[in-house]
Amino acid sequence: MEEKTTVLSSRDNPLIRRVRRLLSSAKARREERLYVLEGARLCADAAASGVKVEALLYTSRGAQAYPEAFDGAAAAARERYQLAESLMGYAADTETPQGLLCLCEMPALDNRPLSVTIERSGRYLGLEDIQDPSNLGAIIRTAEAFGVNGLLLSDGCCDPYNPKVLRGSMGGVFRLPLLPAGDMAQTASELRGAGLGLYACVPDRSAPSLRETPLVGGTVCLIGNEGNGLKEETIAACSGRLTIPMAGRAESLNAAMAAGIVMWELCSSPAG
Repeated sequence: MEEKTTVLSSRDNPLIRRVRRLLSSAKARREERLYVLEGARLCADAAASGVKVEALLYTSRGAQAYPEAFDGAAAAARERYQLAESLMGYAADTETPQGLLCLCEMPALDNRPLSVTIERSGRYLGLEDIQDPSNLGAIIRTAEAFGVNGLLLSDGCCDPYNPKVLRGSMGGVFRLPLLPAGDMAQTASELRGAGLGLYACVPDRSAPSLRETPLVGGTVCLIGNEGNGLKEETIAACSGRLTIPMAGRAESLNAAMAAGIVMWELCSSPAG
């Protein structure tokens, strides 16, 4: 049976208003448990990764220019809507949209404590109050590439379903476990009590070197806010501190760069 496609032509259409609201508002995304993907690559990746697609919005040019992405997203979507180019330009987040948007469902929330759900032998990165979407997107992409078991995100982190995070993660958001960590100091204390190694990564030359510290067994390394680093109470809740040794006069690294170095060491260390 042929799939039904609805044609939209008005900026006042409720779905168009909804898409724009979800693109611009983290609060709306949290309340509706929905987010918007833009572009052929992300839409195709979401469909291939088993993301639940509520609706596909597309232009005829987009469908023709990216037939494989369109077919994959269309097969996954419960509803399909065709838009004029001008309406897509109004609805989209980017200046030159490719003509494909997907309205997607967030994964179901697991309300159990992290101390129950986390793998005891896993390798995790905890992020406290990372606020730059570009940094978070890059960290997610790198974490997936290195095989980190998941990211722990404090309440102060930016929304992982922010459009810039989604683009920067290159689809990592669909596949990497992103675990709400609430208050990171409290979570660190709980995970330490559950037997995991908790390490605060700090820009302090007096702290033990990352290269010389054996990261064995279940481990969580924590990276702090771009400007302020980890909170003092979070550092105090950890079992130890680590620093990335640096030459010259450099005092610190970009948060995403530091996270990448830490994750490389974390995933290169023996598990037992």
